[in-house]
Formats: sequence, structure tokens, C-alpha cells
Amino acid sequence: MSMSLSRRTVLGGLAALGAARPGWSAEARWSELSDRAAEFSQIRSMIVSRGGTPLVERVFAGPSLDTPVNVKSVSKTIVSALAGVALDRGELPALDATLGDVAPRLIPNGADPRVREITVENLLSMQAGLERTSGGNYGGWIASSNWVSDALSRDFVADPGGRMLYSTGSTHVLGAVLSEVSGLSLLEQARQRLGAPLNIQIPPWTRDPQGRYMGGNQMALSPRGMIRFGQLYARDGTWDGEQVIGADYVVQSHRPRTRSPWSGLGYGLGWFLGQEAGADFALARGYGGQVICVAPSLDLVVAITSDPNQPARSQGYFGELMTLLRDAMQIAASA
Repeated sequence: MSMSLSRRTVLGGLAALGAARPGWSAEARWSELSDRAAEFSQIRSMIVSRGGTPLVERVFAGPSLDTPVNVKSVSKTIVSALAGVALDRGELPALDATLGDVAPRLIPNGADPRVREITVENLLSMQAGLERTSGGNYGGWIASSNWVSDALSRDFVADPGGRMLYSTGSTHVLGAVLSEVSGLSLLEQARQRLGAPLNIQIPPWTRDPQGRYMGGNQMALSPRGMIRFGQLYARDGTWDGEQVIGADYVVQSHRPRTRSPWSGLGYGLGWFLGQEAGADFALARGYGGQVICVAPSLDLVVAITSDPNQPARSQGYFGELMTLLRDAMQIAASA
């Protein structure tokens, strides 16, 4: 048994023992969960909120809870939200709209004819079928002269709508599509359509060689901004009485289309999906251990930031975070 696995097992066992211990209040259980989080060397902050009320707010290292930090691939979930807004506004006609329908100008000369048939939904669910630009291919992709063309010029390694191929290039293409149909940069969309209604700060981030803001990585949100974004989904897309994202799109986002070959979690439209304590949950996940966890039926939202320069693998630190999140759902379910 590895040291990491052994540590997770011990910590999870202690949490389960604490949750079942007679006389322990919910407040004591949340405090114990927070103390366990403090044991993780990579963690930077954690907020736990139920019904909009913060139960845990801690900075373990790094900036304040109101300072935007790099949330890495949580950006993919934010771009998914912007796709939902574009659908509500009629800028995108439907999830099954194809690249050939909505953004033919983005398709490079010489691309496989099947590229035209890739749908918005395929891009959102990581089922475009094209060779990935993430993992070992990431450096070459961002070194290319045109990130959209490079992503769409790759070979098909699966049929569109088939197996999950997690790829930042797919979300970057989607971001370019959203700019085409809306006439707004991804930064303008994020600020006007999410930042303004949620009252959260969204600073500029990385651009590609054509000046497009990167879809799928390097965006920044504060931990409190992450919580607000998660609460938006827990509240069926509404905030302060305003329907920011259509309720149907929220439901669609949390319907599994495929499954991650690494974590085993389901995947919807920009969200990893699972179940715990009889409740469905959705995760926005970024490299290093950036996480927004939403369990709508428990009215629970958790935001975690971590060192963005260290890996967080399913059999390592991310596995530890999953144990922590599942224990949070157990506490919420029993409170």
C-alpha cells in the first residue's frame, strides 16, 4: 500500500468515526473537516457553504479569499456556463449545432470533413473525437501559431460523440465559437454574463496568437467567487432573482455523457459527476487541486484552491480531496 493511499484511508476512517460519534455537533464535524484539510501541504484555501451560509472559511496559505487565483481547468466549466448563456440568448441554436453550422470560418483548410459535423455538445462533453491537446500534447499545442487550427487539424482517434478525450483544445475551440456567435471576446462574455450578475471579479488571462482568450485554462477567480459560481448551479441558474443561466441547461450540464478513464467519474457539459450519501454531485476541477463541488440536493457548495504548480492525481492529492469532499457530503446529509 502506498504512503498516499494509506494516509487517505486513515484520514477517511477518522472522519467517518468522527461523523458517527455520539454527541458530536455539526459544527464540531465541520471544524474537524477543516482541520483535516490543513494537513494537506498543497491546499491553499477552503470554503464550505450550505444554503448560502459559510460554514468553513479558511486560508491555509497564499492570498485572501477575495483575491483571484489561477483556477486552471475550472475554466472549462466557466466556458460551459457561457455556452449556456449563449444558448439562452439564441446565439447558439442548439447543443447539436455543428461547427459547420455556427462557425465555419474557424475550420482550417485541409481539415478532415468530419470536423464540420462536431457539435457544440461534443466540445462540451470532451467527445469531439480528435487527438487530445492536453497531457503530453499540451506544450506542442500552445507552441503552435494557431491554437484553433491546430486543435481542429488533428487526427480523429474516436468517433465524435464516442469516448471521452479530455482536451483543452476542445474548450478553446468552443470559446472561439462563442466569440464568433456573440461578437464578444471570452473576457467580455465572462465579465458581462457571469461577473456582473454574480458580483465577482474576472481579470484578463492568457490569449492565443490570434488574440482570443484561452478557453479551458488559466482563468482566475477568488475562492468567494468560486463559491458564488457553484451556488448559481445549486440554485438552478438563478442569482438574486435573475435567471443567469437557463435551468434546463443546468440540468443538461449535470447529465452524464461519458466517463473519465482516470477518476471513474462521469462527465457532463464541463462538469465531472458522481454520487455520495444518496446525493448527486458535480465537480469543476483544475490542475493542482482547484475544485468547485456542488451537491444541489444537500444545498452544499465547496470551493478549494491549491498550489497550481503541483500535480493532483486521482491516486494522490486529488484522491485525498475527493475523500474530504465525500466526507463533507456525508456530514451535510446527516446534519
